[in-house]
Amino acid sequence: MNLFTQLFYGSLLLGLCLGIHLLLFVVTVKLLKSMINTLKILMSKIYWTGLVAVAIIMIVLTHTIHVWVWALAFVSTSAVPNIDDAVYFALVTYTTLGYGDITIADELRIFCSMAAVTGLLSFGLSAAFLVELLTRFMPKKL
Repeated sequence: MNLFTQLFYGSLLLGLCLGIHLLLFVVTVKLLKSMINTLKILMSKIYWTGLVAVAIIMIVLTHTIHVWVWALAFVSTSAVPNIDDAVYFALVTYTTLGYGDITIADELRIFCSMAAVTGLLSFGLSAAFLVELLTRFMPKKL
């Protein structure tokens, strides 16, 4: 793959992952609003902890889906030989940990690096989402 092809396909996967991220955020907000509306009586600390736990579970689910999307892309482009290594490499790249024990052929380095860009953007969105969620849904006094 040449540079522009790698950037193009990497950007497509990044867009797909961010679309999934935003979709799951919408689902999470709707879920939390329904929980608040149906359980307004239970305004205790335990209840708010449960709401935050649901949000965090959804965020983890979103990141897990992203890693699997990238792992499948790595296997389909033969960047990594098998699904086990692909999931490992996707996770290490997505989190920008980068151990370096699995290396990629020169012609796919840019494409695979887009997984790190996806991770950076997604973690930033997740942190902002969680802060906004806590600001909007948490009562001023617990």
